[in-house]
Amino acid sequence: MLDSPLYYKLLKPEKVESNKTYPAIFIMHGMGSNEEDLLPLVHDLANSAFIFSIRGPIGQPPGYAFFTIEGFGKPHRNVFDNAVQGVIQLIDEMSKQHPIDASRLFLMGFSQGAILSMSVGLTLGNRIKGIAALSGYIPDFVKEEYKNQDIGALSLFISHGEMDPVLPFDWGQEAQAFFRQLGAPVEFHAYPVGHQVSQENYIDFRKWLEKNI
Repeated sequence: MLDSPLYYKLLKPEKVESNKTYPAIFIMHGMGSNEEDLLPLVHDLANSAFIFSIRGPIGQPPGYAFFTIEGFGKPHRNVFDNAVQGVIQLIDEMSKQHPIDASRLFLMGFSQGAILSMSVGLTLGNRIKGIAALSGYIPDFVKEEYKNQDIGALSLFISHGEMDPVLPFDWGQEAQAFFRQLGAPVEFHAYPVGHQVSQENYIDFRKWLEKNI
């Protein structure tokens, strides 16, 4: 859909009941992928939630990206800031257009999508109920220069492959420690895999989501 600054695919209940609000999940893919990639992890929840799978705005064959990178672990600042603001604007617009429960907003992403999810979560704070960050990290400038909000009520699921050759495992551990330092409850999972979502990762993520949603 193009009625926002970012293209997205929407899954929602076939019959939206009047006078009822629904949780919303905003999904962000990894570099070179697209809005279809992560939907299999949550598509069965479409009968009870609004699911917005967002496409990155930058062409990155064979798919798309949310931001460009100037160095290892260093996104281009202006591009990254624009991506964060674009996701926030989409959340605001969709919350007005649809019967969404403002107390049940979730962010989910893999790799670039995980990086963006955590950064948006730090920016919006307790407006977000939960974040699932699969194989990501928090850029240094987000930690040091973003005005991070109160996140004491924000629940997180952070996972990372112990043999990740793309984004080091340590970065996932550092993200966990950063959120815990700010007072957020974090569930951290490590898996003996590379840069991917294993079946065990999926099972653990779904348990967390169903408990929180």
